[in-house]
Amino acid sequence: MKHLAFVGLGSNLADPIAQVRHALDALNDLPQTRVIARSSLYRSAPVGYVNQPDFINAVAQVETALSPRVLLNELLALELVCGRTREFLYAPRTLDLDLLMYDDLVHHEHGLTIPHPHMHKRAFVLQPLLEITADCHIPQQGNVAHCLQQCTEQVLERL
Repeated sequence: MKHLAFVGLGSNLADPIAQVRHALDALNDLPQTRVIARSSLYRSAPVGYVNQPDFINAVAQVETALSPRVLLNELLALELVCGRTREFLYAPRTLDLDLLMYDDLVHHEHGLTIPHPHMHKRAFVLQPLLEITADCHIPQQGNVAHCLQQCTEQVLERL
């Protein structure tokens, strides 16, 4: 059975534009998964730990037969292949891949919360998501366009 999922991508180290473009292509190499839509790239200021370079972000919509946990494990493995280390919360990174949504699933288990618990507060997720699916709705949060209106202090630059 095929499922629709959204993946957030970000990077601010080691040629971030190339990192995100590579990861967008590499999503097609995941088992039983193919990219069906991809946003433009966006530049955004860091969130949390601000003493680091700006991020390059994008969102991809994928069709997958993988379960949410297996898809997340594949995303984490791709991060490692691309040199991701986890030194501290919100640290600079070569690649960050987040499973944002999976069908209309609302789910929480250790290490996996769907929808992503912070996505509705992050313009660098919402704007690219809105670009690829204009009528998108985040389970338990509402319409993406409405959520984005609440992020007026966050500045994005579309590349």
